[in-house]
Amino acid sequence: MSRRRTGKRASPGALDEAAAGVPANSIVAEPGTRLAPSETKLAPGETKSAPGQDRPARSETKPPAKASRPAPGAAKPASGEKKRRRRSTADFEASIGYRFKDPALLEQALTHISALTGVRNRAGSYQRLEFLGDHVLGLVISDMLFRAFTKADEGELSRRLADLVRKEACADVARSIALGDTIRLGASEANAGGRGRTAILADVCEALIGAVFVDGGYPAAAALIERLWSARMRAPARPLRDSKTVLQEWAQARGLPTPAYREVERKGPDHDPEFRITVELPHLAPAEGLGRSKRAAEQAAAAAMLTRAGVKADRIDG
Repeated sequence: MSRRRTGKRASPGALDEAAAGVPANSIVAEPGTRLAPSETKLAPGETKSAPGQDRPARSETKPPAKASRPAPGAAKPASGEKKRRRRSTADFEASIGYRFKDPALLEQALTHISALTGVRNRAGSYQRLEFLGDHVLGLVISDMLFRAFTKADEGELSRRLADLVRKEACADVARSIALGDTIRLGASEANAGGRGRTAILADVCEALIGAVFVDGGYPAAAALIERLWSARMRAPARPLRDSKTVLQEWAQARGLPTPAYREVERKGPDHDPEFRITVELPHLAPAEGLGRSKRAAEQAAAAAMLTRAGVKADRIDG
């Protein structure tokens, strides 16, 4: 055990030795001066370090925090990103009025194939859900139209249905809920403006419907579609442009005469006949159509000629 000296100030050289790591346990500071941690008296039972194994002098300042440990209150980057995505998903679910029990379904519905890494498995993108959602949308809209337009015949209901489920209508609905902001795209697709493309927006909209159907069943999907399509369904129907009208306008725009329709064949009993009609225009090959009435056969023939020319028209039963 070291001896305790009293009444004597430590010499400057001794203090220098203590600062250099030399034990200074035998030094006592002047009365009234706080002892440094290295100058404290040894505790009972404590032995002095062997020569050459002296403990370094303790610093009066607190050692710095380890670099690997974040400061109190600081969020880890990965955790912060996950929280941001969770908030974004929660906000989107609130905007459509449906909260998913299985968030993975929503994630898949919003994932374009370009966002998949490694071996691209189409099952991981929205394409399977799009297939399902397309058919669910058609069924729900058909039910809505049937209940809303009690005096409409089958032809009018079909025209309204085609107008409400076409790609452009689905893309418009997608834009109304800012669906493009939530889609997961690869860098190249995103830079090419994929978030605003009608085809992608329409596909993801149908995939969203499919995901809701799988997650919550038919009632949940029907409720979502009614919220998003109800006002659009009750809007005045756009003017009809049947195949014969479109073909006539197309011919006139090119300086051609009015299309000529000619009955080629009629067969079957009088109460259920079938007509075969051909339509002709100069410099074009004739096109034929079949129907249970002459009007229906003419429409089919006009549609066949338009299809050959790459022109689209509304499908109208004759």
